[in-house]
Amino acid sequence: EVQLVESGGGLVQPGGSLRLSCAASGFTFSNYAMTWARQAPGKGLEWVSGIDGGGIGTYYADSVKGRFTISRDNPKNTQYLQLNSLKTEDTAMYYCVKDWNFPGQRKMGQGTRVTVSS
Repeated sequence: EVQLVESGGGLVQPGGSLRLSCAASGFTFSNYAMTWARQAPGKGLEWVSGIDGGGIGTYYADSVKGRFTISRDNPKNTQYLQLNSLKTEDTAMYYCVKDWNFPGQRKMGQGTRVTVSS
């Protein structure tokens, strides 16, 4: 059974940083591209960043480019999202997602909440 467990969210002031983690199990992690997505209060699910299975190719939404960094540690079956220079508009529930491009097969964790507020 695929399991994705996010952690690392919290309350941070504008300009601050957080590091999100996603522990994966139930599948061969290194064989899959992975994604971070977020859902702000009252809004739909938004793709934030993706990384290929080898960790070489990384991709970002324009809204986070230059501020967020995605990475993964395949031996640890874990992916990360470093959030820097946080803005109030980054406030959302952040989700680790497998198979983002296949909505019928998409798997998500329970999410970790990021709140950016002074």
